[in-house]
Amino acid sequence: MKFSFILKRFFAINLFAFLFASSVPASETYVLDTQNSKLQWNAKKVTGQHIGTVDIKSGSVTMDGETVRSGSFQVDMTTIMDLDLKKELMRNKLINHLKSDDFFAVEKYPITVFKIIQVIPLKSGNTTHSVTGNLTIKGITHEIQFPAVLTKVENGYQLNAEFDIDRTKWDLRYNSGKFFQKLGDKLIYDNIHFKLDVVVKKTSLK
Repeated sequence: MKFSFILKRFFAINLFAFLFASSVPASETYVLDTQNSKLQWNAKKVTGQHIGTVDIKSGSVTMDGETVRSGSFQVDMTTIMDLDLKKELMRNKLINHLKSDDFFAVEKYPITVFKIIQVIPLKSGNTTHSVTGNLTIKGITHEIQFPAVLTKVENGYQLNAEFDIDRTKWDLRYNSGKFFQKLGDKLIYDNIHFKLDVVVKKTSLK
């Protein structure tokens, strides 16, 4: 009688464990699709603005079902490009200046990293999720948060977002009105606007 009770209890516990495990989605890793991912920047100054791109070098996201658990992306700062200047001489001058110590100090800090902290679904509005993560530029890390649209695509997911950062928080102080006076038409605004389009795909098909 006692053995029968123990046996029933054993099967009950194992059945519960099986049902619980079956209800929890398995974690899957998705890697960056570099061909279909891009990062565009837009910086403004008193006399105008510049628009350009920078390549996302690598990245991955871990998901449980449709829930993002973790992830990180590496941006190759050596690939900074300008898209609005027509003259090659002027365009190269701007790119070299952005790579210099006045801005991103690319020789010393060639990689910018964004590490996901959490991605929370939103119940209303034009966006589907709120993304929070740590952004490291020039070895300096600050938490940022922005709204995004996360959609399922063939064999993966796509995330689209637009957001601003205050460049001075990452020691990008060149011609900032916060640190320099009487700049006149040399003033560069502190906010940098980013447009992010990221596609991640499963590492392997089942």
